[in-house]
Amino acid sequence: MGPLRGSKKKRKRDFSENEEPGDWWVVFSKGINGILSPSKGLDQFESVFKISRKTFSYICSLVREDMTAKPGHFSFSNGKPLSLDDQVAVGLRRLSSGESLMSVGESFGLHHSTVSQVTWRFVESMERRGLHHLRWPSSDEEMGDIKSKFENIRGFPNCCGAIDTTHITMCLPFADPTNKVWCDREKNHSMLLQAIVDPDMRFRDIVTGWPGNLSDSLVLKTSNFFKLCEKGKRLNGKAIILPEGSEIREYIVGDVGFPLLPWLVTPYKGKGLSQTETEFNRRHFATRMVARRALARLKEMWKIIHGAMWRPDKNRLPRIILVCCLLHNIVIDLKDEVQDEMSLCHNHDAGYRQQKCESAEMTATDLREKLSLYLAGRLPS
Repeated sequence: MGPLRGSKKKRKRDFSENEEPGDWWVVFSKGINGILSPSKGLDQFESVFKISRKTFSYICSLVREDMTAKPGHFSFSNGKPLSLDDQVAVGLRRLSSGESLMSVGESFGLHHSTVSQVTWRFVESMERRGLHHLRWPSSDEEMGDIKSKFENIRGFPNCCGAIDTTHITMCLPFADPTNKVWCDREKNHSMLLQAIVDPDMRFRDIVTGWPGNLSDSLVLKTSNFFKLCEKGKRLNGKAIILPEGSEIREYIVGDVGFPLLPWLVTPYKGKGLSQTETEFNRRHFATRMVARRALARLKEMWKIIHGAMWRPDKNRLPRIILVCCLLHNIVIDLKDEVQDEMSLCHNHDAGYRQQKCESAEMTATDLREKLSLYLAGRLPS
């Protein structure tokens, strides 16, 4: 059968404002199978990768040197070699969708082993090139901005961060005795992620790799952050003077799963709390909520660590978690508007009961008392 009349006539195609004829995405999207279903307010690119084109280009610039230095001879099923953009797209899709290697491969026209190799290559490069996006504030000006934003939430003065912990669940065979160490209190296999977050939900310090059966308190005490604080090398900035003359040092806030320390303020526990203590707890909860929301957003955007990971390499998983945290921060640092389309959830550990730590130091109790009276407006001026 010959060609239909008019078949040689060129068809017009509509391009969004972010696309140009010959653009990488225009070509790449034609080879995608069944995943182009844009969410409300997002274009097709953003619905697939959870980030804007601007952020994608920046990530490509970060990993370009590593991912082009040693050609991996990766190619699509049609024999076409993977470009830098193609490789970054594969890595981001694997991390953001949480889909299996087989599923990502089928969507992109790749063998699952290629998806695995390209994703790991991307993770290694991001770990090396993107680490500057996750750091403790390095200047008084930067820390001052963080303190100001925390105080604007519910009045906590001189607060430098909020701490929380979440479980990254794993699907491991119970029959294997070596997996017993990863079984947590809720009878899941999991790995912990402890994070200290600033008011913009940016991760400032993380610890991961520990089995999920450890307490929040124990993970904290094994961290480098704890050691630095105990040696006076962190949270050692300028104290503020309250109206009645007492000093309030720098500190972070955390829930009742953490110990009450001179630099870590936790809520009051128990029944029959005074009005002042109840008001303190209400403000404290609203202040530390940024950490819960950050962890929920992390899992929502980078679904490879959401739900139960199928038999992950437990040596590689901490590095994958780190890179997801780096990508989370990059989205914030670049003011990516795609994140504005996502809901602000705070439930990052569904099914896990609240831990409680009874440890409290006397000087920390005194600090909490001063803060509660100050917040309640009870201190003399």
